[in-house]
Amino acid sequence: MLSMKGVVAGYGGGNVLQGVDLECAERTVTCIVGPNGAGKSTVLRVISGLLKPTQGEISMNGEPIGGHEPGDVLRKGITQVPQSHALFPTMSVHENVLMGGYLIRKDRRLLRERLDMVKDRVPIVAERAHDSAGNLSGGQRRMVEIARCLMLDPKVILLDEPSLGLDPRSLAGVAGLIQGLNQAGTTVLLVEQNVRLGLGLATHGVVMEGGKVRLTGTAAKVRDHPEIASLYLGGTSASAP
Repeated sequence: MLSMKGVVAGYGGGNVLQGVDLECAERTVTCIVGPNGAGKSTVLRVISGLLKPTQGEISMNGEPIGGHEPGDVLRKGITQVPQSHALFPTMSVHENVLMGGYLIRKDRRLLRERLDMVKDRVPIVAERAHDSAGNLSGGQRRMVEIARCLMLDPKVILLDEPSLGLDPRSLAGVAGLIQGLNQAGTTVLLVEQNVRLGLGLATHGVVMEGGKVRLTGTAAKVRDHPEIASLYLGGTSASAP
């Protein structure tokens, strides 16, 4: 469904991604793990159009999307939940969620239908509709951030560190929401520092190091690989090419 082949990308003339190959099949949850600076978040940015690749191909259902503007990528059915601070704190929960429907704002009937769907999937959207987003807890904010992305009924959701800063109870709620979305048919690609959580949610795992993919496989295979700990400690995978 989502494919990257030989993707090179970076910032200020320096390449963070150095020939990344990645495949996400439909209705799967793929988790990217790896040490800081491996290029995990950059993968999400280059897929969503926030960063343009200098080499390689990115496609969605066989259709090229690499280098397209973020709005065009959204229209293809790919949405992204940033790492943190993604809500407008002085706006209400209701207003923040409606912002996710900007591309369909002219179709009032569809906008209402999507909002009803989002309220059903993420109850806090209705329960705290008139509260300022700045008054929500970390877990509640993350729920609303995901809810906002659902306004476009995406085929693929990109999640950057969904567990960041969350307490165990909030973590369980966000994890449950991700699992529910996937069970409803949404394909998920997430970056996660919490390896146990990320690979526990995932069907497939990807290990990155130094801007390259070093290991791919089922989530269980990646989780049980003998070199996974050394990668997080800054070592080098014995299986690296």
